[in-house]
Amino acid sequence: MPTDCIPFKDTGYFSTLITDYLSEKEELKPFYNRFPNLKNFKFQIEEKKASFPLQNRKVLAETLIEQYQSFDASLQTLNNIEALRKDNTFTVTTGHQLNLFTGPLYFLYKIISTINLTKNLKATYPEYNFVPVYWMATEDHDFEEINYFNFNGKKIRWNKNASGAVGELSTEGLQDVLEVFSQELGLGNNANTLKQWFEKAYLKHSNLAEATLFLANQLFKDYGLVIVDANHKKLKQLFVPYIQKELVEQTSFNKVMQTNAEIEKTSENYKIQVNPREINLFYIGENLRERIVFEDERYSVLNTNIKWTTPEIKEEIKNHPERFSPNVILRPLYQEVILPNLCYIGGGGELAYWFQLKENFKANNVVFPMLLLRNSVLLKTERQAKKLDKLNINNASLFLKRDTFINKRVREISNIDIDFAPQIKHLKQQFEDLYAFAEQTDKSFIGAVDAQRRKQIKGLQHLEKRLLTAQKRKLKDHVERITDLQNQLFPNQSLQERSVNFSQFYLEYGDSLIPQLINNLEPLKSEFLVLQLQDNA
Repeated sequence: MPTDCIPFKDTGYFSTLITDYLSEKEELKPFYNRFPNLKNFKFQIEEKKASFPLQNRKVLAETLIEQYQSFDASLQTLNNIEALRKDNTFTVTTGHQLNLFTGPLYFLYKIISTINLTKNLKATYPEYNFVPVYWMATEDHDFEEINYFNFNGKKIRWNKNASGAVGELSTEGLQDVLEVFSQELGLGNNANTLKQWFEKAYLKHSNLAEATLFLANQLFKDYGLVIVDANHKKLKQLFVPYIQKELVEQTSFNKVMQTNAEIEKTSENYKIQVNPREINLFYIGENLRERIVFEDERYSVLNTNIKWTTPEIKEEIKNHPERFSPNVILRPLYQEVILPNLCYIGGGGELAYWFQLKENFKANNVVFPMLLLRNSVLLKTERQAKKLDKLNINNASLFLKRDTFINKRVREISNIDIDFAPQIKHLKQQFEDLYAFAEQTDKSFIGAVDAQRRKQIKGLQHLEKRLLTAQKRKLKDHVERITDLQNQLFPNQSLQERSVNFSQFYLEYGDSLIPQLINNLEPLKSEFLVLQLQDNA
């Protein structure tokens, strides 16, 4: 199967922070535990094994069995759940929002990276078990981020007034979305399968958490994926001591603020992803998810009349831990408390905020996981690949910004040389002699020489630009063809994986789509994969 790999740094789509991390820059090492390579997992296993209680394993396994009761779990998934009871079993975890019909393609890449890493670990450490976990973000509340997906350049949107945790949202109203989607899909076996999946997920389940669990299980149950909805009383009970500490000591605020200052001091190119609150907890209930604050010696829930004294809120935590929801700062700590986890797999933005959290983990005496950048993929159809070959366009060129891509291509195929770089270099050398002459005769002329230098260079650049524009007009048909191809592969001049839904490719490749991805994604390779899909894989 034709593939190509491009270093993340060369794509132009990843931050300095992430590319420095992948290069294992020394200055970033204080912000993570161990770099993700197979050798380092040995030490991560030992550290996690020594600190993770058997009781937490028991609660986790029993909760998962309960959550899967009404779902068609595979034998491999059920075996993985049972294996979690044993102290030689560990998880590799990714997390994602409950996007409608999975949202963008990278939902698949996150989970497949996780599945494939567990395979790599099992081959290296056969005496242990490794379970791939998808953590559903059922307690998020930003409905506008998840209520749509893109299909063939069109946005399929679920219009609904929503409040509270998204996992509890009723799926009522999604029949209308299915009708719109069905019209776009058209006819055929793969189209019918997609319609059935949508119907079974969203019309046969009462809330968004159950619908997403069904769909993710449908896609990945054959690979033993275990899906966790952590919005559960038994799991929250394991987190009670940390909830209490957060309320009383505000540890995460202090530690993360200190780390943020250290990150900013390390490099001006490193941007802070999230800022902590003094209390990083929400209070959730039916149609409710609001921040908890401490004012006038009392705890209260914003935009409500709910208030507690310190003894009262401790009693509330004890009796109803399920009502306390960690925000983005505290959620990773909750994950590592309830899972025997070795590694978190996420996108660049996710890893950036994980780098802010290590000291807070240390203050809470919880092992900080290894952090792995998920696989990124550009999918090409055979038709697109043939067109690119015919036009002699390489994969690396596709990642260029639109104008740079066009200009580069026009220069390559033009019958005249539209690159004035040698002339500009020669001009600069001539002006070096004029600077020296002015220095020896009258220094007041240096400014005039410099002004003339800038004027002539600007004139050459302007002339180059005009010639390039003229050549673009002459090569209009070619420019249109290459622009159309890049638009297909980089919709809205952004990465395909951040926009296109999996259904667009499933419609053409059917059940071969996920196996092709499974067979080609290498989570520890740390390069951007360009994959040509095969019709008969």
